[in-house]
Amino acid sequence: MAVKTAQYIFNGQTYNLTYNSASGKWEATVTAPSKSSYSQTDHVLGGTVKATDIAGNTTTVDQSHATLGASLKVRVKEKAAPVISITAPSLGAYITSTTPSIEFTVTDADSGVASIAVTLDGTAISSITKTAVTGGYKCTCKPASALKDGSHTISITATDNDGNTSAAKTSTFMVDTVPPTLSITAPAEGLVTNKTTVTVTGKTDDATSKPVTVTVNGAAATVGTDGSFSKDVSLSNGANKITIIATDKAGKTTTVVRNVTLDTAAPVIKSISITPNPVDCGKTFIISVEITD
Repeated sequence: MAVKTAQYIFNGQTYNLTYNSASGKWEATVTAPSKSSYSQTDHVLGGTVKATDIAGNTTTVDQSHATLGASLKVRVKEKAAPVISITAPSLGAYITSTTPSIEFTVTDADSGVASIAVTLDGTAISSITKTAVTGGYKCTCKPASALKDGSHTISITATDNDGNTSAAKTSTFMVDTVPPTLSITAPAEGLVTNKTTVTVTGKTDDATSKPVTVTVNGAAATVGTDGSFSKDVSLSNGANKITIIATDKAGKTTTVVRNVTLDTAAPVIKSISITPNPVDCGKTFIISVEITD
């Protein structure tokens, strides 16, 4: 008897097959689902073929069929790679820790994340702690050994269960464990002056974390490209404490304190005596002056 109809049921849809006289087979063009089949049993989608002859007899074959079932199993693969987001250290960050916590997330909302690779300055980090989140993992890891001061680069790639590998996600940061240098040229420690304003001058530098900011008693001083700075400070009568703080981009500080005394009161001459008086020519006498200040 002749075949009357043939159908293919796949992913909840029914497709009517058309007889191809050239190949002698019943055929249809089917659009694959927009999602990966990885989450399905054996990572495949099954299907069913029904053939009916003109007498009304029907034969049905599905993926469980002993000989033909394997041919009905379709592996559908996504094409999008996992998405990586580095949260720490952030791009351009200045940090003081030599063993910073590297924190990032990797997500793949379809087939899921299969593997993650992390390198630091080109050296692989093998120990990665993964915590499951929606669609992937939140990850942390640390350098295998302490980092030196200077620039370092993290590079992360990830591959999903369908074999798609992401482009490398990178973050370059600076380690700075050394505080900035700070030298004060004026005023000298312990200065006593009758000037109501003193100019604080000095120089600062940092090999890793330029530029350095400077405050004088909490007020910002302008720092030149060579690290030099100056700042006028108003004095009060008596003892004055001037605090100069240099801060680099990593937040490390160096502090210098200068103690300056303002004295605007002139000395008082209270008494003068000359002994003997009168004095003989060519002889000596003593002048005695009582002065307070």
